[in-house]
Amino acid sequence: MSSKYPVLPPQKIISILSQFGFEKVSQKGSHAKYKNRITNSIYIIPMHKEVAKGTLKSILEQADVDIDDFLKFI
Repeated sequence: MSSKYPVLPPQKIISILSQFGFEKVSQKGSHAKYKNRITNSIYIIPMHKEVAKGTLKSILEQADVDIDDFLKFI
């Protein structure tokens, strides 16, 4: 059985999360901080070439974004 979580470039993840109310706060090195405008929670997005499935899963779980809702924007 394959994972629902795709391997994506960070720019794609960020463009989708921005539709869920996330905005960039700052960046240091290869990691950017994004804040949810609604909850004011901070999330770290690695700015690597590709974001691994497990990392994407962790980001979405922390941000309380459902994978099925996320995949609608791909």
